Amino acid sequence: MSVRELTYGEAVKEAIAEEMRRDPRVFLIGEDVAEAGHPFKTLIGLVQEFGTQSSTRRSPSPATPASASARR
Repeated sequence: MSVRELTYGEAVKEAIAEEMRRDPRVFLIGEDVAEAGHPFKTLIGLVQEFGTQSSTRRSPSPATPASASARR
């Protein structure tokens, strides 16, 4: 049995994709998920496979003014 070497980011992306394929209720939410594939480019390829409407959701960061005012 051979051992695959993955970066932490590759392992995270593979695990997310595996769960999204397995269960249609699983979705990904966050800032820069669809447009940029996350700041560290960890999630690139998920939008191509799953699209932007069904499985990925864009959400403002908790540090943005809109969400900051909602917490007050």
